[in-house]
Amino acid sequence: MTEPLEKYEMPPAPPGLYRLESSPRMISQYGLFTSYQVNVDANGNNIVGDAANEPSICLDVRNRARMAIGWRQFNTYTSNFRQAGWAYTTDSGIHWAFPGVLQNNIFRSDPVTNSDEVGNFFYLSLQSSQSLSFFCDDIWRSANGGQTWTEQSPDRGAHGGDKEWFTIDRTPTSIGHGFQYQFWTGLFTCDGGEFSRSTDGGVSWQTPVHIPNSPQWGTLDVASSGYLYIGGGNTGNGFWCIRSTNARNSNVTPTFDQITIVNMGGSIVYGGTVNPDGLCGQMFLAVDRSGGPTNNNIYMVASVRPFGDNGTDVMFAHSTNGEQSFSAPQRINDDPVNSSKWHWFGTLSVAPNGRIDVVWYDTRNAANNTDSQLFYSYSTDGGVTWSPNVAVSAPFSPLRLYRW
Repeated sequence: MTEPLEKYEMPPAPPGLYRLESSPRMISQYGLFTSYQVNVDANGNNIVGDAANEPSICLDVRNRARMAIGWRQFNTYTSNFRQAGWAYTTDSGIHWAFPGVLQNNIFRSDPVTNSDEVGNFFYLSLQSSQSLSFFCDDIWRSANGGQTWTEQSPDRGAHGGDKEWFTIDRTPTSIGHGFQYQFWTGLFTCDGGEFSRSTDGGVSWQTPVHIPNSPQWGTLDVASSGYLYIGGGNTGNGFWCIRSTNARNSNVTPTFDQITIVNMGGSIVYGGTVNPDGLCGQMFLAVDRSGGPTNNNIYMVASVRPFGDNGTDVMFAHSTNGEQSFSAPQRINDDPVNSSKWHWFGTLSVAPNGRIDVVWYDTRNAANNTDSQLFYSYSTDGGVTWSPNVAVSAPFSPLRLYRW
């Protein structure tokens, strides 16, 4: 990359122009699926003129009706000044409260939320300013279901860089239980490295260390053993799954003892027509901790451009032997092969029973090959077979979110 993916260009919007006008919130019914607008005012109405994107959701595993979402908040769609917005719900997402942003008029981006098994929510946020040519990250914590947040790691305490991600060790028998692990793209980083660890719930973070191959644009997860796995790639078609078996040991500096090349069947795309100033996807990694026959399987999903094509496909690979080897890449979008269509922002998660869920944006039904729909597919056999793709949203124009 020749320039950062995040830039502080415009100042905050002038005060007094935000949340003055409202309209009914959006409730979108599409087939069996209903979508509820999250960024609403105190009366539950749409805020006219604002914008929000890059949402990240977490939930209270003890009470799944309690959830929180973080996103990039723009007080006016005419400005690209972004802040850390959030909302919470107590009724499974039917109604949302949007109290505001973590810090008023502070440039923030790349929100990632997560939760532990006792109901604490965490919000990882990138921060920068006009005077900084690098990015720092910090962690915020909520003990009341996302209603209020407290900064855990002020003054660049979480280190970090662009396109950061983090995970929490929730395995009950691991010696690293409760540890938080953060990984970021090593471009314009706050203080070097690509990886850091917190052993005290995000209050303090260890000095960053380098990850072999310096993977970018990826995510990480923890196996039942407490082993840490990182999935990432480069600006081309190189992808890796990287393991640390000692990150769970607080007495040592984490090292990485296994690196496996993963064939995802293509390359990451930056600057595609559906997202002209950003990525069309990144690498997502998740580990099965169901305790069933697929326990500790490692799954990787990425939206990639197949060799020689123009669009992207959602591709999946899995390992059943602790990352020693991965399967051949498998195409998840089941529409007829069309080299110009976009299947982008593919991501995945693993349910407590081992079901794999994958969602992505899709232009298969768009005559202009830009308007997108949210699509969904799942697997109940460790990714060997997949359910027919289902559209879960009406079409929308992604260009309304261009640059913002």
